[in-house]
Amino acid sequence: MQTILKELEDRRQRAKLGGGEKRIAAQHAKGKLTARERVDLLLDEGSFEEWDMFVEHRCADFDMDQEHIPGDGVVIGYGTVNGRLVFVFSQDFTVYGGSLSEAHAEKICKLMDQAMKVGAPVIGLNDSGGARIQEGVASLGGYAEVFQRNVMASGVIPQISMIMGPCAGGAVYSPAITDFIFMVQDSSYMFVTGPDVVKTVTHESVTAEELGGASTHSSKSGVADLAFDNDIDALLKLRRFINYLPANNKQKPPVWPSEDPADRAEMSLDTIVPDDPNKPYDIKEVILKVADEQEFFELQPSYARNIVTGFIRIEGSTVGVVANQPLVLAGCLDIDASKKAARFIRFCDAFNIPVLTFVDVPGFMPGTSQEHGGIIKHGAKLLYAYAECTVPKVTVITRKAYGGAYDVMASKHLRGDVNFAWPKAEIAVMGPKGAVEIIFRKDIGDAEKIAARTEEYRQKFANPFIAGKRGYIDDVIMPHNTRKRIARSLAMLRDKELTNPWKKHGNIPL
Repeated sequence: MQTILKELEDRRQRAKLGGGEKRIAAQHAKGKLTARERVDLLLDEGSFEEWDMFVEHRCADFDMDQEHIPGDGVVIGYGTVNGRLVFVFSQDFTVYGGSLSEAHAEKICKLMDQAMKVGAPVIGLNDSGGARIQEGVASLGGYAEVFQRNVMASGVIPQISMIMGPCAGGAVYSPAITDFIFMVQDSSYMFVTGPDVVKTVTHESVTAEELGGASTHSSKSGVADLAFDNDIDALLKLRRFINYLPANNKQKPPVWPSEDPADRAEMSLDTIVPDDPNKPYDIKEVILKVADEQEFFELQPSYARNIVTGFIRIEGSTVGVVANQPLVLAGCLDIDASKKAARFIRFCDAFNIPVLTFVDVPGFMPGTSQEHGGIIKHGAKLLYAYAECTVPKVTVITRKAYGGAYDVMASKHLRGDVNFAWPKAEIAVMGPKGAVEIIFRKDIGDAEKIAARTEEYRQKFANPFIAGKRGYIDDVIMPHNTRKRIARSLAMLRDKELTNPWKKHGNIPL
């Protein structure tokens, strides 16, 4: 018995060492934590239950049978984050560069299968050189097995990818299917083909960081939802993020204690919208003042900044927020903004998270680059997402809501449950000046007459009352009461039931 116990302990120690002390030191020298250190930091202390610690690869080619490292480059298991169950896999770069073998993939698939059975989130901590070349097509088959499970789990359990090192080639498509991708500055990168291949094929010279670093993907491509400063910052923020999410699609979002009164008045909101309709203001200030404890977890803050997305809490319960940002492009909807918001709304709808929309939108962005880039199809993604969405939808028009953009932004016509407007709201087919220049084209040379007509149009149409008369706006509210009215609306909608017609799936304009 003692011999067996000693062997067990020896095997455990070997597995915990991964690729050995030298490689662990090299990982630390790069400013990176090891796979196990990451798991320990992410999960509640002492909660981690590890599986498949003794799994080894089965490859005999290219002298691979000469070395077997227990665990085979990935640590898997389950534990808790703030007392809530999560499943986690953490790739170990010290073992064959974290490369994915057949056995490595089987471990991840086993974890995902179990997560689906019990209905709990899966968090992947990616740090891998890609497919294990020595295993050839068996490694590629392993990736495809993971991809299939990513797709089956989509909309059933939350899937989060934290890229903490390299992620290249086919490996990028597993994170791409997951709900959220987070990256770490200066130590993580994602690309389908690396800098060397790019140089050979297109003759472009580019660094790994420029091609697929955290800054690139969080600001230019929109692939990443957030970029963190280092491993520790990333994992601590991830713990905070998970608090907003339900465990699966059958549960409602978690409710956390809040001492912030639901009927709190915020008098500063009465003056936040400038008298000049062409002057910007920061919509994030509105979001913060409406949220519990003025706390807002923003997603993709550096990408498509003309629209804001993220999570807040109202009366302790998670709410997804979508808001036009007047500070950037006057809050116009463009291709990137439409895609960003549509994907976020679909996540909220899949996981029973109410959607709160703040509208200040002068329209869709004009121009050849937008039209040639497919703004028609991309804008339709946002429309489709709101129209398909069955969770509670509360909309507040703070200022402008013009043209088709009014329809798209969670209007009453797209099954908005409660639609409010502030007194300065302008709801019309288009802005007063543009409308007058079309209706009274013959008077364009007369500046005084055009100004008078513009003011007349503003008084008649650029206000919330025409829409209110038709029932498109449920109430015109004072800005300082916004939090109270939203909270009451969400409380009323708590048990909302709405189902779409049966179908295999819709055909969203991708």
